[in-house]
Amino acid sequence: QVQLVESGGGLVQPGGSLRLSCTASGSIVSIYTMGWYRQAPGNQRDLVASITRGGSTNYADSVKGRFTISRDNAKNTVYLQMNSLKPEDTAVYYCLAEVQTQPGVVVTTYDYWGQGTQVTVST
Repeated sequence: QVQLVESGGGLVQPGGSLRLSCTASGSIVSIYTMGWYRQAPGNQRDLVASITRGGSTNYADSVKGRFTISRDNAKNTVYLQMNSLKPEDTAVYYCLAEVQTQPGVVVTTYDYWGQGTQVTVST
């Protein structure tokens, strides 16, 4: 079993910054893509940013230039630095990790989600 624990959410004023962290633990052979998603009330869960094990990144258009995703493979941790936050960034942010849990020539991966962390941007 694999567990993802997120931290770093909170209340911030418009224009402020927050840094989210997500650490994976458990039966991990390797972690491939890691990502951050967000879900506002009444909306679907959408991709915010993702990063491959090799460091290639992908961002939603709405956060390009403001958010930066990074990871520390040795610590099984992914980060999301969020700058110039806007009220529309308010949501629950979820971490996702694509994990190989068993060694082998044929690689099988499973997706694991964190419990979510609330980010509120408001005056």
